[in-house]
Amino acid sequence: MSWIKEGELSLWERFCANIIKAGPMPKHIAFIMDGNRRYAKKCQVERQEGHSQGFNKLAETLRWCLNLGILEVTVYAFSIENFKRSKSEVDGLMDLARQKFTRLMEEQEKLQKHGVCIRVLGDLHLLPLDLQELIAQAIQATKNYNKCFLNVCFAYTSRHEISNAVRDMAWGVEQGLLDPSDISESLLDKCLYTNHSPHPDILIRTSGEVRLSDFLLWQVGSHSLLFRKILEPQYSRWTHSGLSREWTINNNLLQKARDMYAEERKWQQLERDQAAVTEQLLQEGLQASGDTQLRRTRLHKLSARREERVQGFLQALELKRADWLARLGTASA
Repeated sequence: MSWIKEGELSLWERFCANIIKAGPMPKHIAFIMDGNRRYAKKCQVERQEGHSQGFNKLAETLRWCLNLGILEVTVYAFSIENFKRSKSEVDGLMDLARQKFTRLMEEQEKLQKHGVCIRVLGDLHLLPLDLQELIAQAIQATKNYNKCFLNVCFAYTSRHEISNAVRDMAWGVEQGLLDPSDISESLLDKCLYTNHSPHPDILIRTSGEVRLSDFLLWQVGSHSLLFRKILEPQYSRWTHSGLSREWTINNNLLQKARDMYAEERKWQQLERDQAAVTEQLLQEGLQASGDTQLRRTRLHKLSARREERVQGFLQALELKRADWLARLGTASA
């Protein structure tokens, strides 16, 4: 099945979509697509068929999101923990991924038409080399499309993502691009796999399980979480459309918490900068001067130098990642 399911909406579907879009809408939705194996068991079909039906539902869900003006979707496709499943099931999932990314490469015209940028987030090193190369080709082929974004978390866990971000910052310090004092929550956020995306407004999990399974733990800490007692292949347009009202209610409350947390982080950084400037002045014997303008000037210079280092490091990190993907994508060409 295609990555993007096309086709005209019915008159009733268009009417409902217009009503929903009249109110505030999330711009980025994340999904834990759970329940494929239980669906297969319930329908007495092979597990692989359950996973295939789950992917088909993803294509439909993307279409619904586009219809509603939701332009970014992140899906949990394959956890690093899934490697612990039976060899036959893991091999089947790898084969399914090969089929779907091969199909993606055959659908360039359709992806270009809709402007769909495909990103695959996770530790691709853990995958078979041929699949790594195929995924890299898909990423490279769509990287310049910017109308909507599909982030596929594959060979992913949040703990692994955060650990990788810490290693990248340590690399920056080793390379002389960063000072240890530059390390912050804000910088770590920019080193995550999701650094090109805003945090999801809402995370939806199907199957009835009420847990995050190590998915986007950093990114959804103060955002809406919705759990649905429905298996992924049974997820419907009407289930999807009914989320708008719940999101609006929850988001209004959570936005206040996010604003307070952002303000707190800003003041914490200012306090650290003031302490650093005080230490500099003490070392220079200028603490007793009480020159407010001097302190302000030092604070500004300190902040500007840190920003310059951080931007240089982030550019170097982006180049490092892009170069690896480019070499991988052309390896089998």
